[in-house]
Amino acid sequence: MLMSRRPDPLPWHYCWRTNLLHIPLMTLATVVCGSLSLLISFVDKSGRIQHQVAQFWARSMIVLSGSSVKIEGAENLLKCPVAVYASNHTSYMDTPVIFGSLPFQFRILARKQLWPIVFIGWYLDRSGQLPIDTDNPHASLASLGVGVKALRSGMPLFVFPEGGRTSDGELRPFLSGAAYLAIRAQVPLVPIALSGVFDLLPIHTRHLYPSVLTLNVGEPIDTKGMTPRQTGELTARLKMAIEEMLQPAGAEAGKSQEIGVLATSE
Repeated sequence: MLMSRRPDPLPWHYCWRTNLLHIPLMTLATVVCGSLSLLISFVDKSGRIQHQVAQFWARSMIVLSGSSVKIEGAENLLKCPVAVYASNHTSYMDTPVIFGSLPFQFRILARKQLWPIVFIGWYLDRSGQLPIDTDNPHASLASLGVGVKALRSGMPLFVFPEGGRTSDGELRPFLSGAAYLAIRAQVPLVPIALSGVFDLLPIHTRHLYPSVLTLNVGEPIDTKGMTPRQTGELTARLKMAIEEMLQPAGAEAGKSQEIGVLATSE
């Protein structure tokens, strides 16, 4: 069950602060960093410096939104040299949280519709990110093939398996792309759960509600020996892992207490 802290309706001072402070500064940061990344792309063939610019942009966006990020399970980010990282998708601000938190260079598998967007599309194209056309199954399969090659070359990938943002904060059905990539490349699949970002900026809104954002990294799921026929099974395991990390602490405690009571009564 979603436990949103965002007031409804949002108090007027949050709306005015977003319009007069947050959005102008965030737009400026995007224009400056996007332009810098575009210029650097002509000499930085590895994408390393571009990624550093993206990390700086992402962290700036979080600060300028009035929020902060807390990372739980950070040790799981360093267990695998190459992996597929997959997270729930709650907000446009998910991307800055991811770029600002993962401590290594990676590529994202993103919807093709983002590429025409000024500055964002420029960065995605010039930095070697991977577009996927979710409306065209044949094009999607080709994109996944490119992703497998990137993983086999030693480049980690990040995927939003829901394919789009949630409208109510709850998990949407997962697409199988993340699991397929991990199995084909025989690399671990790492679940990530984002909390608080939906409260900051839900879909169909443009006003920010600053808060503490949490990025929870789960244990890597090993795919050694798995075949593409097990893609559905792995996708279900991924979703379950993210669901468990999204459970409020109180709900987990209540669940444990209930199990204890049942065991006692038996």
